[in-house]
This record gives sequence, C-alpha cells and structure tokens, in this order.
Amino acid sequence: MTTTESGRENKTTSLLKAAWLIAVITVFSKLIGFIRDIVIADVYGASSVSDAYFYAYQIPSLALLLLGGVGGPFHSATVAVFSKLIPSLKDKPSEEVNRLYSTFMTTTIIFFAILGVLFFIFSHPIMNLIISDGTPQMVNLAAMHLRIMTPIFIIGGICGIYYGILVTYKEFMLPNLSPIVMSIVIILMITLCHNDKTGMVLAVATTVGAICQWILQYPKIKQLGFKVIPNWDLQNPEFKNICELLFPAVLSSTVGQVHIYVDMFFTSSLKEGAWTAIGYANRIFQFPVGILVVAFLVPLFPIFARLVADNDMDGIRTYFNKGVGILFFGAIPIIIGILLLGYDGVSMIFEHGAFDAKATMMVTEALWFLSVSILPYVFRDSITRVYYSFNDSKTPFVVAFSSVVLKVMLNYIFISRLKMGIGGITLSTSFVTLFNAVILGYFIKNKIKMDYKGLFKNLGKMCIAGLVTFFVCLAACYLFKYIHMSKFLLCAIKIVTVGIICVLVYIWLNLLLKMEYAEELMTRFLGKMKSKFNIG
Repeated sequence: MTTTESGRENKTTSLLKAAWLIAVITVFSKLIGFIRDIVIADVYGASSVSDAYFYAYQIPSLALLLLGGVGGPFHSATVAVFSKLIPSLKDKPSEEVNRLYSTFMTTTIIFFAILGVLFFIFSHPIMNLIISDGTPQMVNLAAMHLRIMTPIFIIGGICGIYYGILVTYKEFMLPNLSPIVMSIVIILMITLCHNDKTGMVLAVATTVGAICQWILQYPKIKQLGFKVIPNWDLQNPEFKNICELLFPAVLSSTVGQVHIYVDMFFTSSLKEGAWTAIGYANRIFQFPVGILVVAFLVPLFPIFARLVADNDMDGIRTYFNKGVGILFFGAIPIIIGILLLGYDGVSMIFEHGAFDAKATMMVTEALWFLSVSILPYVFRDSITRVYYSFNDSKTPFVVAFSSVVLKVMLNYIFISRLKMGIGGITLSTSFVTLFNAVILGYFIKNKIKMDYKGLFKNLGKMCIAGLVTFFVCLAACYLFKYIHMSKFLLCAIKIVTVGIICVLVYIWLNLLLKMEYAEELMTRFLGKMKSKFNIG
C-alpha cells in the first residue's frame, strides 16, 4: 500500500468514526425534536394557530437553520476558508486569523440586525403577502409570531460561524447537540403554559431556545482562543474570499427559501392545517435523512477543502464516491420504510390530543411524495460541498435560482390543475430536488472530472436489492391486517418487525450482489465484533 493510499485509509477510518459519533448525537437530537413536535401537535394540533406559527417561523428559520445551521452558508464558508488558514488544530489561532474572525463576526451581526429590524417593522405586510388566501385573523397572528421571533436573525448568523469554527477544530459534538437546547426550552415552556390559545408561548419559547443555542457554543469558542474585537478590515484578502463564497451561497439558500414561500402561497388555498401537515412531514423526512447527511457530510467537507488545497483530485473522487455511495446505501431502506410504514409511524407518534386521524392522513400523504426525493437530495447536498471546496458557490446559486420557475410551474400543475392537494406540494419539491441534483452533477465537470460510473453501477445494484426488499416487506405488512390489538401497540410491533425484516433482507441481497459498500461495512462490523469479544 502506498503512502497516499495508507493516508486515505486512515482518513476513511477517521471519517467513519466521526460519522458514527455525529450520527449518535444527531439521533438523540432528532428524538428530542420529535418529542417537541409531539408536544406541539398535542397542544395545537393541525389548526389555524399552528399554521400561523409555522408560516411565521419559516422566515427566522432562514437565518437559524438554512443560513446559520450545520451545512449552511456561514458554516460552509467558515470551514472552507479557516480550515486552510489553521495549520495546527492544537495551537491557538494567530492574530491574523483572529482579526479575520472578528471582521467576519462584526459584519455578520450588523447585517442580520438590520434584517431583523426590517422584518419586525414590516411583519404584517410580509405575512399578508405570503399567506395570500389566509384569513385576516391568521395573518395578524402570524405577524405577531414573526415580531416575537425576529431576534433569531442575529443568533442564526453568529451560530453559523461558531459551527464552522468548531467543525474546523473537529469539535463535532456541540454543533449537533445545539438544536436539543431549543427543543427542550419549547417543551418546557409549552408544558408549563399548555392553555396557550394563540401560539404566543410557542413563539417566545422558540426565541429563548435560539438564545440558549448561542450561549451553549460561546464558552468553547472562547476556549479555542477566538474573540471578537470589532473591526472593519474589509480589505483582508481572506475576508474577500469568504464574501465571494458566502454571498452566492446565501442567495442560493435564500432562493431555497423562496421555494418554501411558493409552497406557502399555494398551500394557503388548501384546507386548514395543510401547512402544519407539510411541516411535520418535512420533520419526519429530515429525521433519518438528516442523520445520514449530517453524519457524513460534516466531517467530509473539511477533507474536501484540504484535498482541493493539496490539488488531490483523485482523493476528491474517492471520498465523494465513498460518501455518496454510503448515503445511497442507507437511503433506500429509508424510502421503503416511509412508503410502507409512514402512516403507522405518524399515527403512533402524533395521533392524540388535538391531532386526529384526518391530520395523520394529511401528514402521511405529504410524506409519501416527499420520500422519492431522498436519493437526489443526498447527491445534491454532497456535490454542493464539492463546489464549496473549490470556493464556488455561484453555480449552486444559479441552479437553485433557475429552479424557482420550475417550482411555480409544478405547483400550479399539481395543485391548481390536477387538484392533488398536499401531495402535489411535496411531489413538486421532489422533482425540483432531482433537477438540481442532475444539473449540479453535470456542471461539476468544469472543476473536476468525476467518476460516476462506479457510483451509479453500485446504485443500480442497491435499487434491485431495494425493489425485492420492498415486496418482501409489503407481504409482511399485509399479514398485520389479521392481527387485532390496540392501535398503538399494533403500529409499534409492525414498525419494529417490518423494519428489522427490511434491514436484514436488504443487506443480505446487497451482499449477494457483491455491493462493495455492504461488504466494506460488514467487514468493519465483523472486525469490531472479533476485537470486542477477542475472537480469532
């Protein structure tokens, strides 16, 4: 084995260890998030109050989740630039690095503060534009929620930079634990004020939770040696590099949010609770998919950035194919699970209190059509990180911008013409995701010639295994029609049983097809077992 190959093997092992740690943390974070959603559903159901909150929250969430979240533009720009400026992760940052950090932080705070003030002042006309077919009461309520949550804008930008610094220093735990804080705050405040009829407590809890997220990150950032000394060194070449990467990425994420506003516009003409149902469907979708994407792409992104700096194109191709291949491998059983067990899962988790069977069907319908986007979703997010590693965020922005027209057209066809309802909204999202993935995958050739042949050959094998697994699991689901017991217990047993059958059959079929990711994962698993129990 050559030195380069040995280095790549060590990096792969390190990547898998980091991915495993992040996956465990993310699972815990998502579980707490599910409990939060259950509490919200129990108190508010799928109603005009919950619709008003979720309509309003989509705007500050742009800063907290899309722009400032893990994988967002501020996190990505920080990793892409700072990972190349910090030679040793054991040393405190140099004065030059700290000056760059201070400039970045100062400009970010000012920008988001101005943005927050504008949304506070114009909250009512903004919500009136978005909820075009909503009642005056809903618009007024959503505007009040938005005003309460405007401080989240400033916090989102700060946390995004914090996440980037922490990931650069391979501190993966804090960024992925951070969302738990907001969930816990929301759970506690709603539980203590469960008679809230306007959703104001929910909006206040969201803002307080975001503040707590910032407080959680700060001590570690200070310990690493980063401190903010307000300055305007805007001529710093590295700050210009950040801006060149950041602005198109921000615009790209903002365009992604425009897609959501388009959905909100069309959803407002549907039945009450439709937007809440789509929101819950997205949260369920993000539970397994978010774990996969965050677990692998967070530690993989700094590796991409360093490989680009070293001009190691073979390394980029190798890690991209391995990363995306493993994501594909995990995504297919998730699709099977959503299609066959989605209704049972939604019913078991949410159907109590103000959340009824009608709401369960609304969420499930949205989720079914959204599930088909998982494969293009993981590919799109992965290839976007390669663009960012080459300091190119313009191409993802142009592609995202061009898909806005497609989103409007598809929503019009599915909702206004074909009357598909909630499912039409999420189906159009799936088609747009596929469009973005294909275009980004094609134009990366301007940076690097990727080796897709091996990747999609393996995907073909996985799809064959997935199709057979689907019909085996469908037969297993059919047998549960003859079992009579309480609905909750039946759903729980069905999900666990069919889930286990799905995983075992899928892995077995992939091993028969000699699918390399399955073989590699099995080899590593058996190696761990032999080491743990001193076998052989």
